[in-house]
Amino acid sequence: MLGARGAVGSAAAVALRRVGHDVVGAGRSAPEDGIAIDATTSTGLARLRREAARVDVVLDASGIESAAVQAAVGATPLVDVSATASHLERLAAGVPEGGAALLGAGIAPGLSTVLVRALHPQPGEEIDVTIVLGAGESHGPAAVEWTARLAGNNVYAAPESAPVANLRQRRSFRTPDGTLREHLRADFPDDLLIGRPLGIEVRSWLALDSRIATAALRLVGAVPALAPLLRHAPHLGGRAWSVTAARRGSTSMLTATGEGQSGATGRLAAIAAERLVELQLRGAVTMADAVRFDELERAGDVRVTAGST
Repeated sequence: MLGARGAVGSAAAVALRRVGHDVVGAGRSAPEDGIAIDATTSTGLARLRREAARVDVVLDASGIESAAVQAAVGATPLVDVSATASHLERLAAGVPEGGAALLGAGIAPGLSTVLVRALHPQPGEEIDVTIVLGAGESHGPAAVEWTARLAGNNVYAAPESAPVANLRQRRSFRTPDGTLREHLRADFPDDLLIGRPLGIEVRSWLALDSRIATAALRLVGAVPALAPLLRHAPHLGGRAWSVTAARRGSTSMLTATGEGQSGATGRLAAIAAERLVELQLRGAVTMADAVRFDELERAGDVRVTAGST
């Protein structure tokens, strides 16, 4: 497991060990009971190639987002925790013969993809995925950099015919507690991963549980030069998160809620890794191909509900 020292990787390792799996943790510096692999170097990639040949699956929670990692893993199934659409598209195109890549394991994409599939949308329908994250939770540098990169860039795989700028479109949605909250259009890749394959349009929207923090994101979207300030932003808010998938023109919706984004991401990625191996899936797949809606609560502290808008 790459990135085993991080918040996501360590949570995934704990979850897998708890159910009896052997986990070889890896990081730039060796985690406890693990090994040192710097996947940004040729030496590290050579060691990754050797170690990958000895395991059932490689879970990448490093945030490196490098095609060289996939090349080193080879035909061993790979689970990637990235939320960057362009990177996931490259992985999908680079799966070797007999190999597998599970694209986007975690909350969004991942759990969000499962919710969209569970709505059983028909071709031509439109789905809104609304994501509320706790602004009080501290994240690793990879997550902060991902958010900062949104500013000044367009949604990579937007279903619209014209470009859509990140963090500029605004729309109000109700959160699971019934509060009406402003959300910003953001580049979570669910349209790429499941919208296009199903012939539907999926739009993702982001809000933080702090209105001040959401307003700061909106300002960064309007003035991308301010994006570096996100690295130093105070953590105003809580740790609760939610993801909702709702069909436009209908009252049907599915919601998942939990506490602690990084921990939930790691536990969901662990389930995805288990299922990828158990089902012997091959090729480029998503979490919706590996994990059923009724399995999401296996991640612990994840609650799923069906409701109406």
